[in-house]
Amino acid sequence: MKSDRSLGNRISIVVPVFNAQDYILDTIRMVQRQTYENFELILVDDASSDRSTEIINAVLGEGDNRIKLIRTTVNKGAASARNAGISAATGRYLAFLDADDVWMEDKLEKELAFLRDKDAAFVFTAYEFGDENAKPTGRVVHVPESLSFREALSRTVIFTTTVMIDMDKLSKDTIYMPLIESEDTATWWSILKRGTVAYGLDEVLAIYRRPHKSLSSNKFAAIRRIWGLYRKIAGLSVISSLFYFMGWAVRATLRRL
Repeated sequence: MKSDRSLGNRISIVVPVFNAQDYILDTIRMVQRQTYENFELILVDDASSDRSTEIINAVLGEGDNRIKLIRTTVNKGAASARNAGISAATGRYLAFLDADDVWMEDKLEKELAFLRDKDAAFVFTAYEFGDENAKPTGRVVHVPESLSFREALSRTVIFTTTVMIDMDKLSKDTIYMPLIESEDTATWWSILKRGTVAYGLDEVLAIYRRPHKSLSSNKFAAIRRIWGLYRKIAGLSVISSLFYFMGWAVRATLRRL
């Protein structure tokens, strides 16, 4: 168990919360069970209309001062909620977690050790798809040892819930997410475009919960988003965008088989 409470070793975990009453208590308990204990859990309630805030306040009443709640009065989306959490973060390290995703109990401990071993600014891990109940499906997304900007353009392999950042190496200004669709991918590309290399720990430390949705509408939306990122965030020409899009499409298809 890791219990050092110094700010220099603290991990700030940012969780956007919007109408997550079905998941949020389990998410909080999951973080509390982490083998690495020096964290602050920043829950940003983005104007939920369900019982999310009530559930969080009940947990706050238990006295775990590592848990913090930020409430907004207007729903502005995940990017804005994450940015509020980043602004409030006091630790050296930053991790992201979506309210319906799952971490293994040693996720923070293993990933922090990996980040320090690589002397990295930005790391991410492998993950496994889960069903609507977060039950693992056996479909694992493996990650490369490292990822540069150009390599990232054809493979959206960085899953936000697996990311950890050293804020001594990357300032908050470089981490804030733009208020656009696929804001997380846009952020990773912007960071990598500055010359940072992301390092991948190819061990499943998270489960990506995927409720049943319309696959066709998801695909069309993903195509539109990725094209917009190529043109507006990466600044690529139409020809270059087509080149990287083909690589992205092949990898995205294989990942879902």
